[in-house]
Amino acid sequence: MAYQFLTFDVADRIATITVNRPDKLNALNDATIAELGVAIDEAIARDDVAGVILTGAGRSFVAGADISELASQSPLEAQRRARAGQAIFRRFETSPKPTIAAINGFALGGGCELAMACHLRVANDKAKLGQPEAKLGIVPGYGGTQRLPRLIGRGAALKLLLTGDMIDAAEAYRLGLVDQVTTPEALIDTTRALLTSMIANAPLALAGCIEAVDRGLGVTIEEGCTIESDFFGLLSATADMKEGMRAFLEKRAPMFHGR
Repeated sequence: MAYQFLTFDVADRIATITVNRPDKLNALNDATIAELGVAIDEAIARDDVAGVILTGAGRSFVAGADISELASQSPLEAQRRARAGQAIFRRFETSPKPTIAAINGFALGGGCELAMACHLRVANDKAKLGQPEAKLGIVPGYGGTQRLPRLIGRGAALKLLLTGDMIDAAEAYRLGLVDQVTTPEALIDTTRALLTSMIANAPLALAGCIEAVDRGLGVTIEEGCTIESDFFGLLSATADMKEGMRAFLEKRAPMFHGR
């Protein structure tokens, strides 16, 4: 489809979704969030896409929510807006195809939340991240209070949430908020190389790993191990499993087909 606030490009089995409001530092208005939902659904549905890079145009990843929309919201509108955004961000998190945020600048508020919803985050060394909502008299609305402590721990998360401070890429890497740091010039190539190494593996195995981790985080270790063993058994019935084992024994590269 045609997008107004995003670009969507596919090359070498990778879809690159770019938030494209550079004059607004890619701030997330309702229409942009809705388009993100359409874009991730398109990436998941397309057979020529095996993984997704999410980034921003210009000097910002996503500088936050569009405050011009939030300033006049009623309590009911605010709740509805948060739940709609949460549902769309969750689609990035539960995508059976790997999603990586390439953080090219400011990732603040809703932008940090959007990056956290991706499976991994690669940042350039000029990036700034944070959850400054408390400075505006609100809390994060798109999952920040839930994902941040899961990624960096309760104390570190509360420090960022309660101060509203921005941190640089090096500190974000130290905390575990981002998974890799590179230069601005190398950001997209580094992210593509990482994603390419993932999508060389069996698609059903990638989807199984993503779902097992996601579901396992919300249950006991015993329940999580049951989820894992179920996937271990199910994938043993696939053609890709047979191909992977056979290729290993024959000392050649496997040819996976997602079956």
